[in-house]
Amino acid sequence: MRKADPPGRSILWRAVGGQRRDVALGAVLGMGHQTGEALVPVLIGLAIERGVVDGDVSGLLLWLVILAVVFVGLSFSFRFSARAGERASVTAAHHLRTELIGRVLAPEGGAEEGRLPGELTNTATEDAKRVGAVSMVIVVAFAAAAGLAVSAVALLRVSLALGLLVLLGTPLLLWLGHLLSKPLERRSETEQERAARASGVAADLVAGLRVLKGIGAEPAAVARYRRISQDSLSATLRAARAEAWQNGVVTILTGAFIALVALVGGRLAARGDIGLGELVSSVGLALFLIGPFTEFAWVNAELAQGRASAARIAEVLGVPGAVAQGAQAVTQGHATEGRLRLRDVSYGTLRGVDLDIAPGETVGVASTDPADASALLRCLGRRADPGTGAVELDGTELTALALGDVRAAIVVAEHDADLFEGTVLENVTAAVGGRTTDAHNGAVAAALTASGTDEVARALPDGLDTPVTARGRSLSGGQRQRVALARALAADAPVLVVHEPATAVDAVTEVRIAAGIRDVRGGRTTLLVTNSPALLAVTDRVVLLHAGRVTATGDHERLIHDCADYRTAVLT
Repeated sequence: MRKADPPGRSILWRAVGGQRRDVALGAVLGMGHQTGEALVPVLIGLAIERGVVDGDVSGLLLWLVILAVVFVGLSFSFRFSARAGERASVTAAHHLRTELIGRVLAPEGGAEEGRLPGELTNTATEDAKRVGAVSMVIVVAFAAAAGLAVSAVALLRVSLALGLLVLLGTPLLLWLGHLLSKPLERRSETEQERAARASGVAADLVAGLRVLKGIGAEPAAVARYRRISQDSLSATLRAARAEAWQNGVVTILTGAFIALVALVGGRLAARGDIGLGELVSSVGLALFLIGPFTEFAWVNAELAQGRASAARIAEVLGVPGAVAQGAQAVTQGHATEGRLRLRDVSYGTLRGVDLDIAPGETVGVASTDPADASALLRCLGRRADPGTGAVELDGTELTALALGDVRAAIVVAEHDADLFEGTVLENVTAAVGGRTTDAHNGAVAAALTASGTDEVARALPDGLDTPVTARGRSLSGGQRQRVALARALAADAPVLVVHEPATAVDAVTEVRIAAGIRDVRGGRTTLLVTNSPALLAVTDRVVLLHAGRVTATGDHERLIHDCADYRTAVLT
């Protein structure tokens, strides 16, 4: 049975194969450059034979002209070879980054599970760059091989012993260099993992800096990052030591081999087996060989790091989707009614949840355990599928429907929704799609008013055109919540699920938001997943989740009086 390919090998092949035209062009031109470099000492030796030994001035000038032409050729070959190799490297890295981002943002999800955002960012930047660099590595490898081959042929013409020494010794040195790269590959993979982890933790700490300061947790956060950063530093130092050890040993072996070539050439010249010009060529070729051997040492080190990075990329790309992609369209030729039904749904902390929501109904969902609410949101947004049971939209299970259609029909606005760089208005209209994004548009204007974002805009220097920084950090917590709610309302989805949309606003604003949601969403299905009395009071009915099950249902006022668990969840 054929041994399975190491993880990441297909990534490397695909990255290089996708740029085969530039890689081939760079390799051919690089081989031309190294061929010219190898011919320089040969041409110098011929010039010495004609001009110094034979005293032929015209012959000397001829070989000097040929030497100048070779220099011009090898110079241009190097320039365009490097350009083609770099173009292949950056293009391959770009394609990998695009593929990684596409996988992370894919509707079926799964790639982000168990990974911090900073880790994914590191994989999409540093690892993609290292894998892309393999294209340049191959260009350099072919060029160095050409230089060695031409040198070996030239030495064979000078002396059979010298040529055989190079032809037999070179593969041995390359094999030793490959063996020496193995520890570097292992330590490089560990280094990249630790560095990605440190980047992820740093990104998380920066994102939550305001919260950390608010609760006085800066010392604990600093200690945590220092510990993880120290682990990353240790792994980096181990990888650096491995690379330095490899380079040092390869340099010693290369120097010893070149000295051996020079020694053999000198003894042949001393015995008269080769002439002065041939001796100069032999010594020049021996010195030239330092370049190809050094390049091969670099090639081994870069390939080791590229293989480690490719394995990390393969892990992300190979993660199965959290949910399966359905094929059926939501509408099937008619408008979405918005009937939502949960049949015996069990997922996470949920246990056999049954819930039937009529089209146009506004239902509140209170929970005694926040984990129940989170599990419900994941199922409704199809970020996960129930372990048992099913969620249906207009009588069709969500698993049978196309993910894009499901998420257009059922908009889940989570409590911790992020804002993006742009203006306030651009954030509100981000989900409007092909409809007008003007603030005076009916749906957008109603969403701004219902969410209280109109008040936010009046308090900002440029109103709705005020720039918002990444993740909305330029706004207060309450302002961010209202803008995020406006975005969800402006989407005008057949089914809207809102999770705790008013936890960071004052009581008066919360009451206004509750009434606004009720007015804007009139006639369309709405779920308010919240323990806020103000929001639950405007619903048609409320469902209580307790211990993962539906334990009570009714209007808000009746449940306040009749259900102790509901009072505990909502009033405390």
